[in-house]
Amino acid sequence: MNANPHVYSVPDISCDHCKRAIESEVGPLDGVEAVTVDVDSKLVTVSGGDDGAIAAAIARAGYAIA
Repeated sequence: MNANPHVYSVPDISCDHCKRAIESEVGPLDGVEAVTVDVDSKLVTVSGGDDGAIAAAIARAGYAIA
């Protein structure tokens, strides 16, 4: 398990739809073990995976990383 998860600030997260959209793009990526989207703090925490691929997946879901 990745001891240092990737944490992204995504200011446009506002609801469960946002949460599901990001999880559905990031979750299937190679090496990703877990994805947590916190709507209140607007943070996406990902265990495993490649930083560039995760950032691209968040962008594909329609969200920009701060």
